Amino acid sequence: MTPILIVEDRASVREMLRQTLESAGYAVEEAPDGNGALSRLAERRYLAVLSDLKLPGADGHAVLKAALDADPTVPVIVMTAYGTVEDAVAAMKAGAYDFLPKPVDTDHLLLLLQRALERRALVVENLLLREESGRATLPLILGEHPSIVEAGRQIQRAAATDSTVLLLGESGTGKELFARAIHELSPRKDRPFVAVSCAAIPETLIENELFGHEKGAYTGAGARRMGRMEMADRGTLFLDEVGELAPAVQAKLLRVLQERAFERIGGNKTIEVDIRVVAATNRDLREEVAARRFRQDLYFRLSVVPVVVPPLRDRASDIPVLAEHFLKRCCREAGRRAMTISPRAMEVLSAHDWPGNIRELQNCLERGAILADGDALLPEHLDLPARRAGRDARLFGEALRRMIGPARGPDEAVRRAGELAERVWIEDALERCGGDRRSAAAELGLGVDELTARLERLSRAVHETS
Repeated sequence: MTPILIVEDRASVREMLRQTLESAGYAVEEAPDGNGALSRLAERRYLAVLSDLKLPGADGHAVLKAALDADPTVPVIVMTAYGTVEDAVAAMKAGAYDFLPKPVDTDHLLLLLQRALERRALVVENLLLREESGRATLPLILGEHPSIVEAGRQIQRAAATDSTVLLLGESGTGKELFARAIHELSPRKDRPFVAVSCAAIPETLIENELFGHEKGAYTGAGARRMGRMEMADRGTLFLDEVGELAPAVQAKLLRVLQERAFERIGGNKTIEVDIRVVAATNRDLREEVAARRFRQDLYFRLSVVPVVVPPLRDRASDIPVLAEHFLKRCCREAGRRAMTISPRAMEVLSAHDWPGNIRELQNCLERGAILADGDALLPEHLDLPARRAGRDARLFGEALRRMIGPARGPDEAVRRAGELAERVWIEDALERCGGDRRSAAAELGLGVDELTARLERLSRAVHETS
């Protein structure tokens, strides 16, 4: 448990504060003077800091600055004796959460501390750009195919533990949705869920994103920065596309999984975190290990509970319910009336193999909802490859009919189509050979005289058709 730091020079007051906080379930560390507090703040993170303003050595203002430099989100409550209210106001302007007059009212202290920690949780959530409404409901995993039902059972069993989960599946299958479901079903559901896309962040920045940096760690690092590992403390860290991590970052991640500890970039102080890790990849990590692109020891640490998220083509029976769900949501978000999916459009959706999986289906329905004029989604609103192929075939047929002209029956149509194909065959060879008939004839396996005769015959056929 992350402790609260009490900074107070009077032993009797420190003892009273320690007993009060421990009886409320908090872990506590103590410092009898300002210098001792500065040393402790440089060594580890704290849940909160409770400090007197008048201290031997460094005063409470120096303790406040050191605490906020170490962690800008940590609440600092300062204690003041009679006649030092002006100092307390100055401390609050400098970033203190609140102040307590001495002698300390312990009930008021616990209430103030509770409010401070709630505020800190909100600050961290804002840093992560989390939507509060998204935490209230369990992510919806739709489908009744046995493969998706079994994956759901596995995450329910894994969620109750702190074991590391490795989600395996193609891009677009909804692995992040599964990760969020694991978090919401776990005892950590009221703590942060922090997602990091290892593929979306450049290799030169991913270490900084995960572990943060100290002030002055590199050019432009003007202040200490908290990494995603620290933001996820007591919550869940989701590492999407973990197979993309560089070897150096893999080694650092392995240490976090083994010891729940790391150092920021440019720092030498060990930071301890209490996190549950869920990772996902669309790669075969066993092949990556065999190719020495992924550490074997890290693979074993990540795959404690492997869960396969099936591709959409393997559970095609779920497409209708998924399509209706996405279309309803798209209509609601677009502020338009509810739509239905026509039987023919549903056939087109069910026949498609969905290489982009759930994400492609969702995008397809969103596009269809925008293009449709009426209340029904029709096949022409779905710009799927199969439909595009049919459209291209019709265009080719129309062009072919124009080129061969009217025919007096199927035999004549076949003859003209053959002549057209032969002409294209010869003209392509001549173009490749720069118009040199001898070279084109050699490439086509013909004599020069035969090539010339073919060209004259095809030319007469074109004139006769026109």
